[in-house]
This record gives sequence, structure tokens and C-alpha cells, in this order.
Amino acid sequence: MAPPLVPAVLERSRSVAPAGWSRWLVPPAALAIHLAIGQAYAWSVFKPPLEGSLQLSGTASALPFQLAIVMLGLSAAFGGTLVERNGPRWAMFVSTVCFSTGFLISALGAATGQYWLIVLGYGFVGGIGLGIGYISPVSTLIKWFPDRPGMATGIAIMGFGGGALVASPWSSQLLKSFGSDASGIAETFLVMGVVYAAFMTLGVLLVRVPPEGWQPPGQQKAAKPNAMVTTAQVSARNALRTPQFWCLWIALCMNVTAGIGILEKAAPMITDFFSGTSVPVSATAAAGFVGLLSLANMLGRFVWSSASDLLGRKNIYRIYLGVGALLYLAIASMGDSAKPLFILCAAIILSFYGGGFSTAPAYLKDLFGTYQVGAIHGRLLTAWSTAGVLGPLIVNAVADSQKEAGRTGVDLYTTSFYIMISLLVIGFIANEFIRPVHSRYHEPSVATEPASEPAAKGATK
Repeated sequence: MAPPLVPAVLERSRSVAPAGWSRWLVPPAALAIHLAIGQAYAWSVFKPPLEGSLQLSGTASALPFQLAIVMLGLSAAFGGTLVERNGPRWAMFVSTVCFSTGFLISALGAATGQYWLIVLGYGFVGGIGLGIGYISPVSTLIKWFPDRPGMATGIAIMGFGGGALVASPWSSQLLKSFGSDASGIAETFLVMGVVYAAFMTLGVLLVRVPPEGWQPPGQQKAAKPNAMVTTAQVSARNALRTPQFWCLWIALCMNVTAGIGILEKAAPMITDFFSGTSVPVSATAAAGFVGLLSLANMLGRFVWSSASDLLGRKNIYRIYLGVGALLYLAIASMGDSAKPLFILCAAIILSFYGGGFSTAPAYLKDLFGTYQVGAIHGRLLTAWSTAGVLGPLIVNAVADSQKEAGRTGVDLYTTSFYIMISLLVIGFIANEFIRPVHSRYHEPSVATEPASEPAAKGATK
């Protein structure tokens, strides 16, 4: 049952797919949520206006984004079991309310010059919406697509990566229309909150869960044996007791830290990086760079996670972490001598960053089964919370200290890049330690659905 204050239409039992329902309608429902909450990746567009109108440092202007990512991980961790129990429709509704309300509170903060309200609204309240919304479709998608879990989660989670592709130019246009002062920022937040609420409601109405015992056509065929893909089930409680969970936690945390450090400061970073060259980067071009990184992030979530269905999750994480470290080394070594190469390396790093997220649910499914994969995924996202603090803190703190020392351009970021290389190496080593989960953690006999539901035969491919 859904909580008593939530309408009955949001209950899990009311969202069971009827006869003839196509599983391909579920990814668009997930995209409606993820494209909206993916706006978080366009936060760097708001940094210069906030720093100018409210007299903030780069580190201070990152605080709403950092808190939002922290709350994403915490709300996903603590709310994961509720999402499994109450179903994706309830979770998407909660996400819609929290995310849109966060914008409205932030609008009030900007209008009154109270920065703490922006931190509270966007960071705390909106961050809860991020976490619940992010995990809301994951276990549902894996149940609908047990034959292609990497592809299925990649389709949905790429929406989160692509959210900034829409939000970045849209935010820039709204700020241009309303103004980049406090009043203009407030109006921008207000419009975005209302529009996102309407868009996310589409996902709430569209999502369905499969009937009990449903299997896709051809699923009965024997799959090629793979030692890293379990046929057993592990509960969320037992998953936290395994070394596999914590090795994957470290690998994800390091990968996210390396990517989010660039993403949070993307617009000012590329402007600073090439400020001493003959062709500096304009504000418009910097916003375009944010959009390009969002595109790479989005495509990486689908392309790399789909590739993991063929290459294996462990091998694909080797690419994320190993090649990612080499790309950071290339950026640090070449300095501002080659702008296209800098952009290309940054885009590939962000594709690995996005791929790490979309591959993680399938990696968890391989290791722990589908029994409570949504709840396990929620707990894994505390790695994102940690990285959401580490990445921006490293990049902003180093850049601020270099500015105080009188340095400019490339020198603001070189040290940060070498730190990121070290973190990626740590993540690579952690991934190498991942092995199949020992049978002592397996559940003796569990159902794959969290509650008994009326079977609706005929749900289609």
C-alpha cells in the first residue's frame, strides 16, 4: 500500500501492466523523469550569475549542486526500500513534488537575496527529488528487460545525462530574457519549476510494472554461462556485507569524482583554461561546451551500458577507469596548446562518467540478482553523494587557491587533474577485486516481486 496521504492511483497494485501492454512504453516514462532531474548537470550555467549578483566565490556557488548530489545519494539509499515496496509510480510522484518545489524555494531565495534558501531549495529539497526520481524506474526496467539490463537502464539513465542538453541552453535563454541579476535568476527558477512539474507528471501517469511471473519472449532459452552473472538472489541487507558491494562502491565513487569535477565547473573551466590564448572562449561558447559534455554524458550512458551486455560489466569498468586516467593525463600534459583535443578528451571522460552510472544497475543485477536490486542501487548511490562533494571541492578549492597565488589559465586546474588520475587508478584496482558473490550471502528462496500482484497475462514484447 502507498502511504495514506498519497492518492490510491499511485499504489503499486494500480500500476500493474494490463494485457497487451508493451514493455517499450516504460523507458519513455523513465525518460520523462530523468530528462527533468538531469537539469542538475546544467548548474554551472547559474554559477556566474549567482557569483556576480550575490558576491559568491566559486566554492560557495557550488554548494547547492554539491548538497543536491549528497541528498541524491542519501535519499536513494534510505528511500530505496520504499521505492521497491510502493512501486515506481509513487516514487516518481514524490520526485516530481520535491524537485519542482526545490525550484520554487530557490526562486524565493533569489528574489529576496537569501542564498541559504537557494541551498535549501535546490540542494536539500530538490536533491531528495533527484535521489527518489533517479532510482524510481531502475528495478522496474530490469524486471521488464531481464534479457538486456544494460541497454534498458542505459536508455532511461541517459535521460539524466542528457537533461543538461536541454536545460543548459534553456537556462541561458531564460537568463538572457529575464536578466542575470537576482530578479532574473528568481524568474528563471520559477518558470523551470512549473514546467518540470508538468513534464514529470507524464512519467507518473505512463509507468507500469510487469505482472507477477512475466517473462519476455525467448527468456526461457538457456543463456551462455557467465561466472560473473548470478542466478541466485541477495537481499539489500546482505549485499552491504559483501566485499563486492564496497569494491563497486569505490570504483563508482572514483569514476564519478573524476567526471563531476569537470561537469560542475564546465563553463568557467573552459573559459579560464584558454583565457591566455589568442582565441579565448566566450560565455556563449562555454554554454555550448556544457551542452556538448551533456551530450557525451547522455550518449555514454546508452552506448557503454549497451556494450556492457556484450563485453561484461567488469571489462567496461576497466575502460572507464583505465582509459579515463590516460585521458586526464593527456589534458594535464598538453595544457592550452590544443583546444579541440581538450574538448575531445573532456567529452570522452564524461561519456565514461555517464556510462559508469548506467552500467552500475546491471552490474548489481549480475552480482546480486533482481530481488532487491532497486534498494541495493539506492545504497550504492551514496558513492555519488561522496563524489558530489569530492569532485567539485577538489576542482574549486584548488582553483581558488591558485587564484589567490596569482596564477591563471591552465595553472588553475593542472593539480586537480593529477589528483583525478590518482583516484581513477584507485577505482581501477577496486574493480579488479570484484569476484562472484559467495553463496553464504544468497537468499534460500525468494520471490522476485516485492508483493503479490494480480497477474495480467499478455503483456507484450
